[in-house]
Amino acid sequence: MRNIYAFESQEDYIKYQDIIEEFSAKLENYQKIMEQDFKLIDSPKGIVWTTEELATTVFSDIPIPAYTNKDLIYMSPDIETWQEIFKRQLDGKSLPNVQSFYKSSTEIEMFIILAHELTHHSDLFLDDFDDEIENGIWFEEGMCFYLPRKLLLSEKEFDEITNVEAELVEAFKDKYGNNLLEDFGSSPYQGSLSSIMFDYWRSYLAIKHLVEVRANNDVKFIFDEYHKWDKEGRKAPLTQYFDIGSLFNFEKTK
Repeated sequence: MRNIYAFESQEDYIKYQDIIEEFSAKLENYQKIMEQDFKLIDSPKGIVWTTEELATTVFSDIPIPAYTNKDLIYMSPDIETWQEIFKRQLDGKSLPNVQSFYKSSTEIEMFIILAHELTHHSDLFLDDFDDEIENGIWFEEGMCFYLPRKLLLSEKEFDEITNVEAELVEAFKDKYGNNLLEDFGSSPYQGSLSSIMFDYWRSYLAIKHLVEVRANNDVKFIFDEYHKWDKEGRKAPLTQYFDIGSLFNFEKTK
């Protein structure tokens, strides 16, 4: 993939050059794993490295400066930007363990987010970028966090982020827990940052449960079941097909 620099000053390019080179090398290694084991056939053409402002106001109106389309990944390499985002998603809640984690792990989490965007390009996912996705988006979003975390993080790092996101779901369940997981994506990027991220947190936790508990760590079995659901005509919502309603016992059922 090509590195494409979209900065408004040479100073910005120089400021981020080291982290861009570091992330690019690491992503190349992850890309090889995805190509070998997870049907990554058509990678994006490049990564547009840019600022939060340009990512969220010029290239898109998505409020988070990391996203992808068929051809390009857009990513802000600014550590301070991501530290502020991680802080803002707490919505003023005092969560010392979570705050400490994000403060010490900002760069790791930034790279996982970048790898998350590349993971979306796997052909194991049923819907293409141009498709109107009706349901099951939680599966893809959760898996796009699970795979890079499982493949790239140490066991300690993996457990830390899992515990952090479980704590975040617990902290926000009274506020957002009545929203169905299956409805993830029906109103994209509306509401507060915490309301947006809540669905990502619990989607990841749902995928982790499916892979590690239901499938005894066999991620390919879960993908097979996902494809079986599609071939059978998507007769039920994917959450119902996988029978994970009880996983979030604060969630209403339809």
